[in-house]
Amino acid sequence: MISNTIGFLHPGAMGVSLAVCAQASGYQSHWVSTGRSEATRNRAEQHGLIDAGSVQSLCQTCAIIISICPPHAADSVADQVIAAGFTGTFVDANAISPQRACAIGSRLAEAGIEFVDGGIIGGPAWQDGTILYLAGEQADSIAKCFHQGHLETRIVSDRIGEASALKMCYAAYSKGSMALLSGIVAAAEKLGVRDALETQWDLDEPGFTAQTHEQISRVTRKAWRYVGEMNEIAATFEAVDLPGGFHKGAADVYQRIAVLRDEQADPSFEQVLDQLINPRQP
Repeated sequence: MISNTIGFLHPGAMGVSLAVCAQASGYQSHWVSTGRSEATRNRAEQHGLIDAGSVQSLCQTCAIIISICPPHAADSVADQVIAAGFTGTFVDANAISPQRACAIGSRLAEAGIEFVDGGIIGGPAWQDGTILYLAGEQADSIAKCFHQGHLETRIVSDRIGEASALKMCYAAYSKGSMALLSGIVAAAEKLGVRDALETQWDLDEPGFTAQTHEQISRVTRKAWRYVGEMNEIAATFEAVDLPGGFHKGAADVYQRIAVLRDEQADPSFEQVLDQLINPRQP
């Protein structure tokens, strides 16, 4: 195991930007190509990530492994690392509930693996503005891995789950509100009052309608990821005796428009509206 090596499972658009920030901070960034898409392979090769070949090899080589994947895969990634006999520090930087983060941390601890809870706020870290929040006793050592580059790190506390909790509460508004707006315009369209509603919006805040249309069109790129994230937020709320129904509804909204992801980068607002009103299955 080499001290200045970090493994990334798996370097999508966000993960590869973190890998580059780690490289700028003096670390070698590794990944595993097995089973990954051509797009992921191209990203990794373009930015000089080292292919470990297998999870087993990655776990033998890297002192730190960072999991950055869709929420549904967080447990399986952690379990693969446990099965491979990893003995370093594992960072879960996924959009998962604090309850899941704590459960993953417990399984890792039983296997003798140090665990750091992480939550990312912002887009891929190609420019300033993205923050990796960290929680856990080893949070400071992970923050040092990104002291150069555009990624900012902030330590929430030494308590596992608090970085994930912050991420969930932040996304509950930032992404939940976009689902709410999408549902509102679809309902207004079906009720025959969208023109009147949008006129009132622009009276309240000039340009609000055009901005909303653009945001609704753009959110289709990541709607497939947001489905799981909304369900994680719902579980987070329910665990503290708050209603999770709103974000379960937001997950349904994102599920409806996720089908547009593969059609074009930015479908028109009218296409998204039609999919909300007349959802078709992928």
